[in-house]
Amino acid sequence: MPRYRLTIEYDGSPFCGWQRQADRLSVQQALEEAIFAMSGERITTQAAGRTDAGVHALGQVVHFDLGKMWNPFRIREALNYHLRPHPVVVLESEAVSDEFEARFSATARHYEYRILNRRAPAAIERYQVWHVPKPLDADRMGKAAALILGRHDFTTFRSAECQANSPERTLDRFEVRRELDHIVITASARSFLHHQVRSMVGSLKLVGEGKWSPAEFRAALDARERARCGPMAPPYGLYLTKVDY
Repeated sequence: MPRYRLTIEYDGSPFCGWQRQADRLSVQQALEEAIFAMSGERITTQAAGRTDAGVHALGQVVHFDLGKMWNPFRIREALNYHLRPHPVVVLESEAVSDEFEARFSATARHYEYRILNRRAPAAIERYQVWHVPKPLDADRMGKAAALILGRHDFTTFRSAECQANSPERTLDRFEVRRELDHIVITASARSFLHHQVRSMVGSLKLVGEGKWSPAEFRAALDARERARCGPMAPPYGLYLTKVDY
């Protein structure tokens, strides 16, 4: 069966996350219904990352199989038509070999977390950033972030419901920069644990506020105890920006 790869962008605000749920609309359901409207085939899509409710994507990658050959350009155009009015857009469509898998073929995943750091709340970006009115020290947060690069046991920053076989992960990039009123945190790794990025960002906020030192941030990681994690950052500031293959 022909296999196709999509790169998609979506606003996660109205969805219960990527994965299908029995009683709430997911990104996966919206996409699969659009594929059915286009092709008449009921299929199951596979994604590079199962984003949580409220989390956005600028470069989510999905693959699926169809019973006949389609022009990739026609797939993109047809799906964008049938996805309306959902805030989901197909950016790219291509035919791939049947060995390609969106999840298991990935070599790196890149995330970005955006904090609006000003006294006034967001209007336009209300569901796209975490509003933190108290001033944050981005340089101090960046120093703390650099202390946990590399391979570690990330139990402290792992959801209690995480189903990964091991809490060990290699964090290749974890950086903090200020862009006017925004603080942007970027994280890259081959794979992440459930809630890992949001957990790390929530603890970095404590560093930015001066409640933790960079050394205390590293000590929380070394404790390998979920109870040592700071309050987890909300989902709506998180973006899956790119997946490498």
